[in-house]
Amino acid sequence: MPIEPGDAVPPATLKQMTADGIKDVDLKTLLAGKKVILFGLPGAFTPVCTTAHLPGYVAEADKLKAEGVAEIACIAVNDPFVLSAWGTQHGADGKVLMLCDSDASFTRSLGLSLDLSDFGLGERSQRYSMVVEDGVVATVNVEKSIFDHGASSASSLLASAPAQ
Repeated sequence: MPIEPGDAVPPATLKQMTADGIKDVDLKTLLAGKKVILFGLPGAFTPVCTTAHLPGYVAEADKLKAEGVAEIACIAVNDPFVLSAWGTQHGADGKVLMLCDSDASFTRSLGLSLDLSDFGLGERSQRYSMVVEDGVVATVNVEKSIFDHGASSASSLLASAPAQ
């Protein structure tokens, strides 16, 4: 069953490429005491992810942070080298953390894995976004299709944000 509002985000150690190499990111530590947006997508350099989903979060990062969001993290079932290059290509550095769920274990624990073998991609993530407050899911938006991105977009989260 997919993760729902009120659920605690499952523990996970994700990977992030840094100037010093690949770093482990403990999700519990990242989420502790903060409002964080996590968004997942099928993969770096895939069509909708590249033209709409990631670019929307990069473009709206400052507005989301003005709404009290401490961190924005993109999670994909990719390796850290690819995800880092893709993020840099889209100007994500300093705006969106690019976190790798290389073996899809975190994505599976959310109940949001998807078999995209027909596209040559294997196990990947459904497209989603969630607002997490101190490790607990406040809202979650899962797209009906990997080709949709409206419900899980940055602009959708901004439109639903209460006025500060």
